[in-house]
Amino acid sequence: MIEHRVPGGHPERPERLTAILRHLERSGYLNTCPSGRVREATNEELLRVHESGYIRELERLEARGGGSVDPDTWVFPHSMVAARLAAGAAIEAVSDVMSGRDRRALCLIRPPGHHALRGDGMGFCIFANVSLAAAEALERFGLNRVLIVDFDVHHGNGTQALYYDSERVGFLSIHRFPFYPGTGAKGETGTGAGLGHTLNIPLAHGTRRSEYHAAFRAGLHSLADRIKPELVLVSAGFDAHAEDPVGDLGLETEDFETITREIVEVAEAHAQGRIVSVLEGGYNLPILAACVATHLHALGAEPGPA
Repeated sequence: MIEHRVPGGHPERPERLTAILRHLERSGYLNTCPSGRVREATNEELLRVHESGYIRELERLEARGGGSVDPDTWVFPHSMVAARLAAGAAIEAVSDVMSGRDRRALCLIRPPGHHALRGDGMGFCIFANVSLAAAEALERFGLNRVLIVDFDVHHGNGTQALYYDSERVGFLSIHRFPFYPGTGAKGETGTGAGLGHTLNIPLAHGTRRSEYHAAFRAGLHSLADRIKPELVLVSAGFDAHAEDPVGDLGLETEDFETITREIVEVAEAHAQGRIVSVLEGGYNLPILAACVATHLHALGAEPGPA
């Protein structure tokens, strides 16, 4: 996944993962957290949420030497392997958790995925990683209810669009608004059988941290109590941090511990504690690494000797 290269100056760069891994190694987490299985997602798996024509176009773009999917999203040689590995890691994490191998999993992957649509990539995202994880839970393991919680500073428009009419997937997004990608208003609550299963919590820049946590807790528990998920998936973006150069919703590193503990509480109440968390955004490298460690600890991991 580090081989997915982007133009110079692009914030979603390979160094994001290397910074996280170095920090986790120094802090002792890599000694205590077993590595999960990573493989490329198959076409059959990708087709659960993506159009075949979109996959073929990405392959053609890479074969021609690469280019842009949209102004922010690029495909170069090795990008398709990286994107398939990212999606495959999320899918395998669901398998590990649902089979009982692990109770919780954190997928440190790139490129991110929550903006990817059925037939298009955008916002640094190629494949819809967390949506593919949900499809694995629903189709392979036959779950009736899955909850996706997205705390990236940007609205998870792709995830929302893919499951907007589904009664089997609940989606909560807490995000800066108005902001990229322009979706995620409070009135977007689902349609058809999925009406009421989407909960958007749009917050203005400058919202107090205490107000953020109050809104998140109330919304999360309300939605979870209503749909009673059997698995909780997380789009874990850390670009709401006050020092993030792309997002900034005024949060501090310790806030992500509070957010994560709320998610754990919901998972314990409804889903036998089962959580699969998938990395999304976060672009200040030292801050991102520290936030990931905080998130990992709140999920239940303990550091060992560095």
